[in-house]
Amino acid sequence: MTDLHALLEPVARIAADAGAAILEIYNRGDVDVDRKDDDSPITAADRAAHELIVARLAELTPEIPVFSEESGGIDYADRKDWPRFWLVDPLDGTKEFIKRNGEFTVNIALVEGDRPVLGVVQVPVLDVCYLGGEGLGAFKEENGQRRAIQCRERDLPIIMVASRSHGGGTQMDVLEALIQQRLGAVEKTSMGSSLKLCLVAEGKADIYPRLAPTSEWDTAAAHAVVSAAGGEVVNTDFDPLVYNKEDILNPHFLVFGQPADDWRFIHSAVAE
Repeated sequence: MTDLHALLEPVARIAADAGAAILEIYNRGDVDVDRKDDDSPITAADRAAHELIVARLAELTPEIPVFSEESGGIDYADRKDWPRFWLVDPLDGTKEFIKRNGEFTVNIALVEGDRPVLGVVQVPVLDVCYLGGEGLGAFKEENGQRRAIQCRERDLPIIMVASRSHGGGTQMDVLEALIQQRLGAVEKTSMGSSLKLCLVAEGKADIYPRLAPTSEWDTAAAHAVVSAAGGEVVNTDFDPLVYNKEDILNPHFLVFGQPADDWRFIHSAVAE
């Protein structure tokens, strides 16, 4: 069994250092953008953070493999029997980075079996860190101060957070109307990157429905923080979102600050 307590602080330092490397490039103001094979953008900041994180994790836990978005792809045959591994998005929210709105993060998660058990989400522009894990609780660190966070009890208005780049369209409108009809007033806010899950973890939102494509490295770190804060992350059949699948893409999913069973009434609106 992995000693999660012993890993949390060094992983938080790695994420903070990766964030500093990203900021160095971000503050130059003129960022060259390349395209990967899937036409998604990549910058020098993605590469710099990737190289730093992979090297530092290899020093910290040489026995645990690292799977990063920028690893160039690792065949499922090579990773399917991994008992645990680091799942990393060196710069989550590259589109937000390019837009210069500050809503991008560094995501580092430890996955055991098919679930994330430890996660660190660093927000470089704000110098804020969300972190937590199984048996550790969840925390937010800002201005040099760390405090425990937890998901909130459901109250009105229901606060729903949506993706800034992938709003969800008509399906999201139907979902919002259904929640309003069943529970009452709904307030919606938009944000980029894994910050959306972190809003649920710190009690600033009740629900984050993601009805558009994501990959496992986009969600694993913040998923661990949400779970440690008392929330749930499930697919649209209300089964737990799982990791290290053959297809690295996530299904559509839902993040709740309250028990998922309390939200089953929305199933018809979110079913794929």
